[in-house]
Amino acid sequence: MTETAGSGHRKLPVAIIGAGPIGLATAANLIERGITPLIFERGSEAGAAIRQWGHIRLFSSWQHNIDPVSRRLLECTSWEEPRLTSLPYGAELVDKYLAPLAAVPAIKAALQTSATVTAVSRVGMDKTHSLGRGQQPFMVRVQSTNGTVVDHHVRAVVDASGTWGQPNPLGQSGLAAAGESAARSAGLITRVLPDITGADRAQFLGKHVLVVGAGHSAANTLLALGQLAKNEPGTRISWAVRGPDTTRLYGGGDLDGLPARGQLGARLRGLVEDGYVQLHTSFPIASFSQGGGADGGLTVTGGCPGGDISLGVDYLIPATGFRPDLEMLREVRLELDPGVEAPRDLGPLIDPAFHSCGTVPAHGAAVLAHPEQDFYIAGMKSYGRAPTFLLATGYEQVRSIVAALAGDHEEAAQLNLELPATSVCSTDPRRGADSLHGRTGTRI
Repeated sequence: MTETAGSGHRKLPVAIIGAGPIGLATAANLIERGITPLIFERGSEAGAAIRQWGHIRLFSSWQHNIDPVSRRLLECTSWEEPRLTSLPYGAELVDKYLAPLAAVPAIKAALQTSATVTAVSRVGMDKTHSLGRGQQPFMVRVQSTNGTVVDHHVRAVVDASGTWGQPNPLGQSGLAAAGESAARSAGLITRVLPDITGADRAQFLGKHVLVVGAGHSAANTLLALGQLAKNEPGTRISWAVRGPDTTRLYGGGDLDGLPARGQLGARLRGLVEDGYVQLHTSFPIASFSQGGGADGGLTVTGGCPGGDISLGVDYLIPATGFRPDLEMLREVRLELDPGVEAPRDLGPLIDPAFHSCGTVPAHGAAVLAHPEQDFYIAGMKSYGRAPTFLLATGYEQVRSIVAALAGDHEEAAQLNLELPATSVCSTDPRRGADSLHGRTGTRI
């Protein structure tokens, strides 16, 4: 089954993959310029991925998490703007911003939920065909939850699908460790950022829990477990990191040098020094085997410099970050940085070895372009494996992209990014970051 819109390449809508903050901001910018969006969201609602970490608070305040063009759409409704200086939880970002934005009639008419994009290509052309390629519409293949597949013809594609569904493996060298898949299937390796002091509390109560990773997702998780352990002495916490120390996460000398990050690190350091958390450094995971915890559990073996060390735990909570899912883009001509898997020209600007959120310069359509004309990756996914992303950066990305799609190249080239003075992003996903919007754990 094939759906088309209009008669002619430029009259077709622009497809947006993902209805998170960046996807909806793209739609708002298109609507303001009189271009029809078509939004595909895998989840059952706008912001479905954020809903999964709704108990976590962002580092940046509301004023930096609301897209200016989206605000103009919302101001025409009965929307009540949140207090701009407060820090929202993920659930509040959905309930007070994304859900009202998705309900704006022009966006609601364009939004398809429970719609998974499985492939993007050109109509009648695979990746190898060049002649007349830019004049052919895109074909976006979408599968609904009932299995129905529809091919949509569109004039351009903006992939804002994020990285939440593609966690990094726990093993060494960027690969899964032996036994990792089986441990995940058995539920011994949990989801990222479980609600330890809320909905998931019973799962971890009185258990021995291992947290793997050295980013702010790990810190959030460990702080929540620390609160649980203080109230329930039978709860044991272990923490494994690949590197020789945790100085970067504890704070001091970090590129951002911001108070919120330092407070998080100081609280975590206190848990370690007070004995609530047993820290294992230089612990690259070599293998998993089932059994080893109090009720069966999991044995985690680290290939440590002084010889293998095994830990018997009940559950492992991963906090090793995410990477982009590029499978659906196999028929699109991409040009990616070989290291971080971002667009080629963006890679050096966001390399976590040299940059944090606050040092990434504004960038737009020119930097985000691929050899595939009128195709862009925006938002967290555009950063590939780098974790230096902020929502404010993504909003400026899509403002520029939409200007380029509208033929306003002068406006597309005018870049202006005012970074929040107190925002912090997650750290290197190779060190255990969640890589989403600068989340923090002040609630816990």
